[in-house]
Amino acid sequence: MNSNKVTGLVLAAGKGTRMKSAIPKVMHDLAGRPLIGHVLASLNALEFTKILVVVGHGREQVTEYISQAGVQAEGGNLDIIVQRDQLGTAHAVQQALPYLPEGTVMVLSGDQPLLALDTLGALLETHRRCDAAATVLTAEMEDPSGLGRIVRGEGGCVARIVEQKDADAETQHIKEINTGTYCFQVEALRQALAHVRPNNVQQEYYLTDVFGYLTQKQRAVAAHKLTDPQEAMGINDLYQLSVAEEIYWERMRRYWMREGVRMVRPSTILIEGDVTLEADVTLLPNTWLRGRSYIGRGSVIGPQTTLDTCRCGEKCVIECSVAEEAVLGNGCHVGPFGRLRKGSVLENDAHVGNFVEIKNSIIGRASKASHLSYIGDAELGERVNVGAGTITCNYDGAHKHKTLIGDGVFVGSNANLVAPVSIGAGATIGAGSTVTKDVPAEALALERADQRMVSGWKTKIGVSKGSSQGAKRAGKAEKEK
Repeated sequence: MNSNKVTGLVLAAGKGTRMKSAIPKVMHDLAGRPLIGHVLASLNALEFTKILVVVGHGREQVTEYISQAGVQAEGGNLDIIVQRDQLGTAHAVQQALPYLPEGTVMVLSGDQPLLALDTLGALLETHRRCDAAATVLTAEMEDPSGLGRIVRGEGGCVARIVEQKDADAETQHIKEINTGTYCFQVEALRQALAHVRPNNVQQEYYLTDVFGYLTQKQRAVAAHKLTDPQEAMGINDLYQLSVAEEIYWERMRRYWMREGVRMVRPSTILIEGDVTLEADVTLLPNTWLRGRSYIGRGSVIGPQTTLDTCRCGEKCVIECSVAEEAVLGNGCHVGPFGRLRKGSVLENDAHVGNFVEIKNSIIGRASKASHLSYIGDAELGERVNVGAGTITCNYDGAHKHKTLIGDGVFVGSNANLVAPVSIGAGATIGAGSTVTKDVPAEALALERADQRMVSGWKTKIGVSKGSSQGAKRAGKAEKEK
């Protein structure tokens, strides 16, 4: 899209009192991203030459998010502007005037996360085609209560925008509403804002008054009507947030199914906006794909699985498991009830079974830890077999240490590998061993206390089976030996 000389201006200074929360309204999460994050992501995609964000209430949190999220305009041109007193939308835009270059500015609200990229592009195109001084994005609502109305004049042109609280009975019957998203010629906006006055019930400076002024001055005012009114939904309370989130989830499911992803019971599946899925992926019920996750062709994810910023190769199976910032090669199998923590890398055909936790470790090609193990800060070679109950003891109370396991190693059940330790290729670790020293290649390592047996011990102390007193005497007798 050609966005030369277009500035994006996001209004994000409001208190959001109806949210009844200490969190600034635009910072409430919708599908893994703050409300304002969705708006800024669209502006990033439009590649505007400059982005301005007007902040006020909770500005510290909003500013911190913007800086951490790496939101930037084309060429890194982004400014944050503080509106210290919230005196209305026109007042908010006035704070940005000194930073606005000439050309076109698109004004958006920070609490409207559902506006599609195509919609914003179409609004800009209408503004350019009509050579308008101002263009408003409108929508037709069955119930327009509480929303500003679009009053049309001769030839269907926009004459003015009237807020609900200032509308008479006739105006309140109008169903076409103002969405709060606009395009302006900056020069026309500067002139109009100088004439805005707080002559309304709220005694605020309304940005919508600009349209009436421009009409009076016979400047061209255009409108672009949404085909899907749901896109215009603003968030004013937590119920509206939940409704908008459901719309978002459904939008994502519909998109990916049309891209060749199969979903079983789709309504239970959640896919965030930065996720990428290849064709022939199958998602099973109660699966949540978060962050910048990527799922390769032919993989099966779920049921009951959460992946956060993971990369999975082709034909992986991950069932009833949780993974974050993990990388899986082709043909890997995880679960059921596996956990991959940050830094986990599974090479091709690796297997992590039930109740196995991996942290900051590499599991080599065709290696497997099938059940009841913890592998942390370790590097496993190819074709390693980790027995049930194995633990890499990676923490000494002050520092983390590495465990290195060579190709083809067999680790018996219930083994403790006390890091730092290295197990040579082809070695065998006997079941129940606690290994504290390096093991050479092809060697057998055993570390067990001698097994002691007392024959006929109950007969010797004269107790019957199941007697608690007899058990105590038996323990005493054993100690006296």
